[in-house]
Amino acid sequence: MLDPVFAWIESTALNRWIVESPSLFAFPGILAAHTIGLALLAGVNGALDLRLLGFARGIPPATFIRLVPVMRAGFWINVVSGVALLIGYPTKAFTNPVFYLKLSCVAAAMVVMQAILKRAEEGGESPGTKRLAAASLLLWAAAITAGRLLAYTCTRLTVTLRCT
Repeated sequence: MLDPVFAWIESTALNRWIVESPSLFAFPGILAAHTIGLALLAGVNGALDLRLLGFARGIPPATFIRLVPVMRAGFWINVVSGVALLIGYPTKAFTNPVFYLKLSCVAAAMVVMQAILKRAEEGGESPGTKRLAAASLLLWAAAITAGRLLAYTCTRLTVTLRCT
């Protein structure tokens, strides 16, 4: 049903550049930017989660509020680079259930992160906060794992090419 849309995206100059260009700014650079964005977002969030779970007790949880702009920058880097990766391989992504698992885990981790940040502003030392922090770490680990699995799983690479 969406094959005409996928075929159109796969025929654009931007898709061809992302997929075929030898430039480090094409697929390798986009993938590197996606990884850097993930490090900023999930890395800082993971540090806060670990703090809430009892590590580095000398750092007040509210200190992490100063790093919210870093996490936002990581999020937007991932949005932009993620869209670019989708332009490169729309059929592969949108026909792969692992892609939807990844997006679901990211969305859930972002919701949990917002709840954690609100609690961190208030001191953040309740048992409920610890459960949220543990859930956040698991969600980010699942999202990262699903993202890596996308490189190795597919049913269709392009509209005309099936994966073997």
